[in-house]
Amino acid sequence: MNKKKVIGIVVFILLVGLLAAAYFIFGPSAMAGDKSITIEVVNSKAETTSYDVDTDAEFLRQAMEEADGLEFSGDEGEYGLMLSTVNGETADFEKDGAYWSIMVNGEYGNYGIDQQPVVDGNVYQIVYSK
Repeated sequence: MNKKKVIGIVVFILLVGLLAAAYFIFGPSAMAGDKSITIEVVNSKAETTSYDVDTDAEFLRQAMEEADGLEFSGDEGEYGLMLSTVNGETADFEKDGAYWSIMVNGEYGNYGIDQQPVVDGNVYQIVYSK
């Protein structure tokens, strides 16, 4: 009787191991993000740097934080982060009327980076403007 229990337990453990191995081999794989977007930074010399981002971000700021090599900073305000410096270039409105504008698929965005929704396939531009 004990021999049958031991054999049964061994067979059960082998089956569980095989099922686990099959799951890891054929099961769902991790994804980088459900949305694929492009973020383009256009500096004061009209030079463009592009970042392709796969993200699950709901808003642009998080996607920008995930973009490898994209650096930005600014001041936190009532409506979120007001960009002042992008990739080392500062736009100073009080000095010369310069600012960073946000474009979505070639049109002015309606929101700042903290409230601009991220939609799969969109191209977001951060443009040095005067």
